Amino acid sequence: MSDEIKAFSRLNFFTGFQTTADDWNQLVAYDVEKHKLHNRIFHAPGVVTGQLGSLKVSARGRADMSVEIAPGVATDGQGNELILTEPTIKTLVPTDYKLPQTVYLVLKYAEDLTDYVSYKSNLEYKGHRRIAEQVKVEAIITEPDLEREVEIARIHLSKGVKRITDAKDPREPGSNEIDRRYIPFAGSVGCTLTPAIVLELSDLVASSRDVYSHMFHQLKILPASDVLHALINLDMLIRVRLVDWRNIFELYALVFELQLGLIRDIDANYPQFSSKKEFASFKKHVELLVSMHEERSYTPEFLKNVIGYQRKSTENLMKLFSTKLAKGKKKAKKEDALSIDSILDAIKIRSDDFDETLELNGIKLKRVDVIDVLKKRSESDHKFKIVGARDKYRTRQKLKYPDGVIVEDIGMAFEGGHCEFEILNTVPNKDLVMVMRMDYVHGDWEAEVEVNGKKTANWICEGDDRKFRWRNWPYKLGAESVTDTFLSVKVTPITADRDVNMFKVWFYQPA
Repeated sequence: MSDEIKAFSRLNFFTGFQTTADDWNQLVAYDVEKHKLHNRIFHAPGVVTGQLGSLKVSARGRADMSVEIAPGVATDGQGNELILTEPTIKTLVPTDYKLPQTVYLVLKYAEDLTDYVSYKSNLEYKGHRRIAEQVKVEAIITEPDLEREVEIARIHLSKGVKRITDAKDPREPGSNEIDRRYIPFAGSVGCTLTPAIVLELSDLVASSRDVYSHMFHQLKILPASDVLHALINLDMLIRVRLVDWRNIFELYALVFELQLGLIRDIDANYPQFSSKKEFASFKKHVELLVSMHEERSYTPEFLKNVIGYQRKSTENLMKLFSTKLAKGKKKAKKEDALSIDSILDAIKIRSDDFDETLELNGIKLKRVDVIDVLKKRSESDHKFKIVGARDKYRTRQKLKYPDGVIVEDIGMAFEGGHCEFEILNTVPNKDLVMVMRMDYVHGDWEAEVEVNGKKTANWICEGDDRKFRWRNWPYKLGAESVTDTFLSVKVTPITADRDVNMFKVWFYQPA
């Protein structure tokens, strides 16, 4: 990367200043050079991951010497931005090289003067009106210089080569196979993963840590410790927002690798587990992810598969060890309470129906009641009413949950006053979780809660979301407040000038 930094001076306009073409060109050059300086100082050169097709080089499947380069973005060591907007075909001609030979596919920045004009009225007035910023794909035989060339693949051509193929093993490509191990990746600042994806990753890692912790600490399956510690490190990076498109796939590649080691150990030493269908499903999902990662196609679709398959893998392990996990929970009620707390975040973003039984992260809850707001029978049965509100109104919304699922529902919003209702069919001396569907664009509120005339902890709704607006906001009522088979509840918002909206409200207790 170039270390040269020259002094800058920019144009200063004043009344009467007669500009020339040189002045305007200097004005443009100032902005261009400053932008390149920013790229050189704050961003490492290389391929920008997650943009377009990430410049992936792949064989065309035609049994010939051509490859296809997907669109993408890169920066070179001079700070130039290389933007390939369309798929590009590059054909290598073996007779151009003294084989065997390693050929490097690189991108180079280029500029071409275009749009030439001349004026008949004065032939001195002529020139090119545009400078086209272009990207050239070249095949070279010397090690790429990152100052002016960005490697996107290399191929070791053998004598008599007839075709180029994708690597069978991307970690150790053979002759005439595309080798993408030496691609430089550009540095970037900030997390470009959406908040919804970050939350989903956080919840996934948390639930995965629980099951691998159980496998290591309780069942003494030693390789589970490796997976557990990898997940702990990943969790720390997620919490400080350092996980991004540029590294999420390689971070999970290590998790996949450690999971394969765990699978081999269970296959060899724990037949009581390896013979179960849940273990077979876990093994299948991990092997699928390893195979996908070897293709090195780092796309949003692949990230969706990573999250989905890892979640399914964790669910299979939870089912496999559900009996042992249940025994562990019976050891202490305090641990049970903590387990319920651990699923509250998962409840918030759940788009699936809240059925009679709810099982999340190995915690099983039973629905004891539900209030369907604005349904007369349901409101009457639960003595649901809003009292003393400065303003209240009905609302029908068709909104998205963070996973993109669209749900339509009707509810009630109110400002000031309070809401009161009764919960039926409760089991005394057991924790109770109230789950209220709400439009989260109206979040950031706090409310006082009274149960059977006694004040309990405040209900606090933190944050808001203008894109994915549905949330199921939970409130956990401790077992000491559940004193009867029915409860009278009063909810009084205390945040000034903030309305609270309520749609369906579900009530669960540990099964």
